[in-house]
Amino acid sequence: MLYTIPDYYHEFRCVAGKCEDTCCAGWQIVADEAALEKYKNETGVFAEHLKESINWEEGTFKQDKDKRCVFLNRSNLCDMYTALGEESLCRTCKLYPRHIEEFEDVREVTLSVSCPEVARILMNKKEPMHFLSYETDEEEEYGDFDPFLYSKLVDAREVLIDILQDREKKLNLRAALILEIARDVQECIDEEDIFSMDDVFDYYRTEEGIHEVETDFAEADHLTYIRKMFQNQYQMEHLRGDWESYLKKAEKLLYGNANDNLCEKHYMEMLGEFHTWLQKEMPEYEIQYEQLLVYFISTYFCGAVYDGEAFAKAQMAVVSILLIHELLMAQWKMNEKALSIKDVIEIVYRYSRELEHSDSNLNLIQELMSEREY
Repeated sequence: MLYTIPDYYHEFRCVAGKCEDTCCAGWQIVADEAALEKYKNETGVFAEHLKESINWEEGTFKQDKDKRCVFLNRSNLCDMYTALGEESLCRTCKLYPRHIEEFEDVREVTLSVSCPEVARILMNKKEPMHFLSYETDEEEEYGDFDPFLYSKLVDAREVLIDILQDREKKLNLRAALILEIARDVQECIDEEDIFSMDDVFDYYRTEEGIHEVETDFAEADHLTYIRKMFQNQYQMEHLRGDWESYLKKAEKLLYGNANDNLCEKHYMEMLGEFHTWLQKEMPEYEIQYEQLLVYFISTYFCGAVYDGEAFAKAQMAVVSILLIHELLMAQWKMNEKALSIKDVIEIVYRYSRELEHSDSNLNLIQELMSEREY
């Protein structure tokens, strides 16, 4: 079995009660069967509280009115961990913030930026991300797994990441390039001509291919597109009670009231001022966006081997960074034209929590992205 991890993987250490937020609130924690069986057989002094705190029908830990896990105390520490030790934790709690994507004989382990500490590490990382690999003696076969498609998707992902990390190019061009490549890769998948992907990779390395993307990007109606993508967030399940109100406040600052006509002049003036401020006060912002794009592409792109939706996954990555950028601009306005690294980290992990910790939200955004509207 081949395992891969990002190069910053071993930098992560849970800061527990010192964390600015908690991973034990806002979403339902599902316990695995082995853990549930162990909880049923617990006989110590903690047993009664333990058994009363589990929804046995659903296999989940109960929550209080604020959607906090019942084991989470006011110091943001886990009472189960304190009473029974680390081995008592279910698989979900042991793994988080580790995220695993599984393929035949391959396990790709990432760290989710929904964790504030992971977001802090990644948003402070200056060097291009790379990945480490190691092998074990484990073997596993998937009956309906397409190894040829997977191999070409891995090749495509390498090309996309190489482009994203080419800092000689402006980030908006890099993002546009990976979308165009992913669109053409999608055509190869749809037409069952996956070996033509190599021609796609070669074309977008040429001056002609790059110029085509630059032209298409310059002619696109970015404001209409990004506002539509922003409003798509209201269709999603909101895991935190204050997220929708935050989105509405941000939307009003960015685009005016929900029913207002778009004021392109006002928006473009604000955008220009914000970019000028970023370049002066936070010049590493393009590196931060690059790291997030690589994070989303490396985590999700090869999952297209299961559903064939490569373009949707690439578009989800780019749209996520566009939305994070819009939220940062709104926060900059809220802060009277100031922004800190703490603001960046908070928006990144909050956005990630809403998207990545809800299967319905991931499915919805992929469905919206698969409409090929870009």
